[in-house]
Amino acid sequence: MSNKAKLDSSAPHIYDATGYDDLVDWGEQPDCMEGRSHSSGRLLFKRPDPSVGGNSPETGLWVVTPGKWPLAIPRDEFCHFIAGRATYVKDDGEVIEVTPGTCVHFPAGWAGICTVHETLRNVYMLR
Repeated sequence: MSNKAKLDSSAPHIYDATGYDDLVDWGEQPDCMEGRSHSSGRLLFKRPDPSVGGNSPETGLWVVTPGKWPLAIPRDEFCHFIAGRATYVKDDGEVIEVTPGTCVHFPAGWAGICTVHETLRNVYMLR
C-alpha cells in the first residue's frame, strides 16, 4: 500500500487525494452514450450491514475518464469534486456545472445525464 494512504487506520484516510494513484480498476461506465468512460477508485470505508440490502454507507475516491451516460442516483450521494470538469443535466433541464472545488449533494432519485469533459476526480459519500 502506498504511504499516501492509511486505509487500515481507525479513521481511514488518503493524503493528497488530488494526486493519489493507487487506484482499483472499477471498469467501463455502463450505458455510455458517447465516449468510453472508464472508472477507477479507492474505497475508504463501507459498513458491512446485510440488514440494509447492500446499501450500507460508504465513502471513497472515484476517478472517471471523459464520456456521457444516463445517471440515476439510487441513494443520497455527496460529492466533493477535486479535479476535472463535468456537466450534470437533470431530467427536468436543470444544469449543474462541476469544476474542482464544487460540492454537490445528489438526493436519492436524482436522474439525468452526466457528461465528463475532463477526467473527473471526486471524494464521495453514499448513505
